[in-house]
Amino acid sequence: MSNPGASDTTPIHSIAQLAELLAQGCKPRDAWRIGTEHEKFGFVRPEATVGADAPQAGNTAYATPPYAPQGIETLLRNLHKSEPDDWTSVLDDGRIIGLKGQGEAAGAAISLEPAGQFELSGAPLRTLHDTAEELSNHFDAVRPLARKLGLGFAPLGFHPTATRADQPWMPKTRYGIMRDYMPKVGTMGLDMMQRTCTVQVNLDFGSEQDMVRKMQVSMALQPVATALFANSPFVEGKPNNFLSNRARVWTDTDNARSGMPACVFEKDFSFERYVDWALDVPMYFIMREGRMHNVAGRSFRAWLNGERQDGLEGFTPTLGDFEDHLTTAFPDVRLKQFLEMRGADAGSPEMMMALPALWTGLLYDDSALEAAWELVRARPWEDYVKLRELVPMMGLDTPWGEGTVRDLAAHMLSISMDGLQNRDMVDEQSQTSEWVYLAPLTALAAGAPTQAEHWLERYYGPWMGDASRIFLESEV
Repeated sequence: MSNPGASDTTPIHSIAQLAELLAQGCKPRDAWRIGTEHEKFGFVRPEATVGADAPQAGNTAYATPPYAPQGIETLLRNLHKSEPDDWTSVLDDGRIIGLKGQGEAAGAAISLEPAGQFELSGAPLRTLHDTAEELSNHFDAVRPLARKLGLGFAPLGFHPTATRADQPWMPKTRYGIMRDYMPKVGTMGLDMMQRTCTVQVNLDFGSEQDMVRKMQVSMALQPVATALFANSPFVEGKPNNFLSNRARVWTDTDNARSGMPACVFEKDFSFERYVDWALDVPMYFIMREGRMHNVAGRSFRAWLNGERQDGLEGFTPTLGDFEDHLTTAFPDVRLKQFLEMRGADAGSPEMMMALPALWTGLLYDDSALEAAWELVRARPWEDYVKLRELVPMMGLDTPWGEGTVRDLAAHMLSISMDGLQNRDMVDEQSQTSEWVYLAPLTALAAGAPTQAEHWLERYYGPWMGDASRIFLESEV
């Protein structure tokens, strides 16, 4: 979740002005980049729970670390100290809540999800090889500092053992607003905040027409990504019959701001149509003079129209307000000045790389994008909406036409493979093409178990029903 800024104080005078704000994201092809984000759950390692000198002595093994003391706050500060030329601190009411990249890390950021899930928002990079290097460097930097604190990190889609009551809250003002609001609009919003992790990729577009095609293709196929990346089969230590419990949570978090908006699939979809949808997403906050004002549930459209609303009296809506508002909309593909693919569970480093590879191959080559569009348009959009409801439980075995989603995934992967081969981005050192990062997905399409299915095999086999074994086996 992005840190709000409201930096542009230009008053809003029309919807067309807001559409133009999105259109400013259009870039020439040679400026298209790949930005990968991933989250992971912190946990207290078993050896750190005993002994007078243990950093987390007295805590329970595999418990979520607190913000402070000797927790997430200390890790952020130690990262800053270890690489002072690469990071500056991000503060909320004087408390460190993240790091902003500078120097060699320019464009990247480290932030905290509500229960301390640790997120790297990667810099916009030219190739998937650059992304792989960035991920490796991040793990190499975090791992030794975390170990000194007795901590580890596990990238999983839903926390496998913790109850909501077990989870801490990070001191971010935004999360306090959401914490109060979420139970009013859905049954699983707090679960989304405290107990889920995802991996995303952010990709560019060249024009409004290019945005529309990419948005429609990626929105329709997002449930296939959910099935491929399913990695959350446990809830509070037990299987709950879902392969992606994270995706199930999103079906009843806050449907006014999430899901697959119907406008995306309409013939007149455009920047302005997305703005029109976003204006009816209920507000969370506005920023003024560095202070966040709670206006949860208010209407941005009504505010724009000059209607009186509690908490907004005397404030004029600005472009910065709308930019912040866009970060509070959570569709499966989010449009800002780029596109965010939001359908996947967090997973292993190999799967973290497979996610940007999949979408880069589909969307960054013209022939691949056209082939993906032909694949998608063969079925009405309502079929993809229905698929979104089914894949959290059934995964790649979800029925699709005369076959299953596994067949659809195989077709999708074939197109992505062609797209990556056409990009022809070869790593100078290894002389490998970007398509190598699709290997885990091609295995799944051929019948290999998903991450969730692998963990269930471990649970019913050598773990003998102890889901906590997943932490060390999935640790990065």
